[in-house]
Amino acid sequence: MVDVSVKTETTREATAQAVLRTTGEVLSLLAEGGLPKGDALAVARVAGIMAAKKTSELIPLCHPLPISKVTVDFELEMDAVRVIATVKTRGVTGVEMEALTAASIAALGVYDMIKAVDRHAVISDVMVLAKSGGKSGDWALGAGTGVGG
Repeated sequence: MVDVSVKTETTREATAQAVLRTTGEVLSLLAEGGLPKGDALAVARVAGIMAAKKTSELIPLCHPLPISKVTVDFELEMDAVRVIATVKTRGVTGVEMEALTAASIAALGVYDMIKAVDRHAVISDVMVLAKSGGKSGDWALGAGTGVGG
């Protein structure tokens, strides 16, 4: 593991996404809570939060962190569910891996809940959207480049 003992403790936050592509029919079922397994978004939200808290157990050499906040939100688009996870801590290292893990596992949770009605769903576009805190300061995908938001 990298030695972070000399780093300054600051408030750190990261937001990441994962996109699950599926059909309009499945998105309607998601919105209505009409899937055979139940409320996919509620289950996936809990899965994402749990995953963020266990990131250091899943990713080798990742520091265990005192996570102070995790949110997992969903945007239903025409042909996709966009999962957006934000993680916050006060510590000596960032929470990008926790946000990526939360978004990824939440997307997998949705996939598991919809696979009976769409075996061809695809998870893609897993990426960090923004981070703040620490020596490198604030960063957002596309800030000043016209890419992302």
